[in-house]
Amino acid sequence: MAKKICILALITILFSLGSPWVNPAFASLPNGNRLKDPYAILRNSLPIEQKELRELQNKLEDTSEDLRGSRWSSISKATSRSQFLVSNKKNQILDSMPAENRENASNLLSNLKEELDELGQIANEKNKVSFLDVRRQSLKTIDDIESLLITKNFPYQIPNEYNNLPRLLGRANVEIKTSKGSMNAIIDGYNAPLTAGAFIDLSMKGFYDGLPINRAEEFFILQTGDPKGEAIGYIDPDKNELRRVPLEIRTSSLEDTLYGETFEDVGLYTETPVLPFATLGTLGWAHSDTDLNDGSSQFFFFLYEAELNPAGRNLIDGRNAAFGYVIEGSEILNKLGVDDKIISITVLTGSENLKLKA
Repeated sequence: MAKKICILALITILFSLGSPWVNPAFASLPNGNRLKDPYAILRNSLPIEQKELRELQNKLEDTSEDLRGSRWSSISKATSRSQFLVSNKKNQILDSMPAENRENASNLLSNLKEELDELGQIANEKNKVSFLDVRRQSLKTIDDIESLLITKNFPYQIPNEYNNLPRLLGRANVEIKTSKGSMNAIIDGYNAPLTAGAFIDLSMKGFYDGLPINRAEEFFILQTGDPKGEAIGYIDPDKNELRRVPLEIRTSSLEDTLYGETFEDVGLYTETPVLPFATLGTLGWAHSDTDLNDGSSQFFFFLYEAELNPAGRNLIDGRNAAFGYVIEGSEILNKLGVDDKIISITVLTGSENLKLKA
């Protein structure tokens, strides 16, 4: 029997709407997460602490609301502040870099200054389309700079009891080919190393090739990864037994990643995970209704719908592990159903971050 994640879409809707007999239930739900852009979520989930870069990143991201309202005065102020940070805080940013990455970071900061100068001019001209294009490139440059802050030492502790499980100690980019088209996704091993490791390991083994979409819930999820035959997951050929991947969720309020526990189990009722189910194409790991730690191979695409699943207010966060995001081709998800299949999953970059055991 195929494993399932809890069916919570209807409950989410009811909680969001409230009830005529009780106080509105949404008051006790997790705070809304303003980030719905997968790139922004991935930037913010990087294990770095560099306040000038973070401020620069957030200043540019926050212009989205101002763009929607055509508040060009606020946009110009945010752009000017960004230019100031690059010009006047360059030394602080470079000093925080590992020595071997400083030259590369310096070159990228020079590129970023040119991009922000162009962005400032576009803001003065009030050209929304051009502003979005140059801002996108500026944020990509910030991505590249932030990635240089990460050292070779993995930032978080993985419990020794999982030493025999694969882990992704970094990120990977994958191409997911389906019968309706192709998507690209970033798989995040920083915040879900065991889940991401299992997924990348199985993808490289060709495990998912040809498997059908075995579950499709409109506005909720598309699930796949149920192997042919009686097995409900990946059978380790060395042990001839089901490989089990524990529930794995990281939150910024706790030093250690949670393993085998939901947010409810530890009393975090208003928490938002570092990797939230907050955008179309969030990749989630499936487990059964009865065991949080029996996920093996089945995963799902979260079909984010703003009205039905407000970011930060859905009831999957803290109950299932997110481990990546579709960054290109997410529109294909709305075309897929149970008559479709995964043709192949190819690891484009990041395979060197996969370790088969501790």
